[in-house]
Amino acid sequence: MRVITLAGSPRLPSRSAGLLNIGQQWLQRRGVEVTPYTLHDFDAEDLLRANFNSPTIKTFAARLAQADGLLISTPVYKASFSGALKTLLDLLPERALEHKVVLPLATGGSISHMLAVDYALKPVLSALKAQEVLHGVFADDGQLTSQGERLTLSDAVALRLEEALDNFYLALNRRQPAPSPAPELLPAQS
Repeated sequence: MRVITLAGSPRLPSRSAGLLNIGQQWLQRRGVEVTPYTLHDFDAEDLLRANFNSPTIKTFAARLAQADGLLISTPVYKASFSGALKTLLDLLPERALEHKVVLPLATGGSISHMLAVDYALKPVLSALKAQEVLHGVFADDGQLTSQGERLTLSDAVALRLEEALDNFYLALNRRQPAPSPAPELLPAQS
């Protein structure tokens, strides 16, 4: 199994990236091949100028096409997910998440932003034709303690994250793979 992780925070380290790292380590312990990405892996000029021909974005899209799933994280700003993350998602091909299982993770300043995943991020992931977008995990700042890159989760968040990752792993196992291309007809022999 192959999973791409994408940290959608413009800041590193960040709480949302820390939550993603915990999920990434969980998957790796179960033998999942994980390819990590952050927004910092992409040229800001390519994102700002909507460079659909960026080699880095094309490579990312190609790796995503070969993956079984996407684990994506974002901070919530002003009741929505990261604008820099939205810019990157806008540059992906229309069917970039076809045949993929997606688990969104988000962090925010207060519990009042909890629905941003459902009302802002999930519609974008669905528009990219994700096969299945799972119920995500939201953690507010009161449920997280960070010391540099080390993030400590409250018991409630740790339990929700564990359940979500279990569901993600199961969904990866049951997902419908991309159909194999039809064999080409061989030219008639004379």
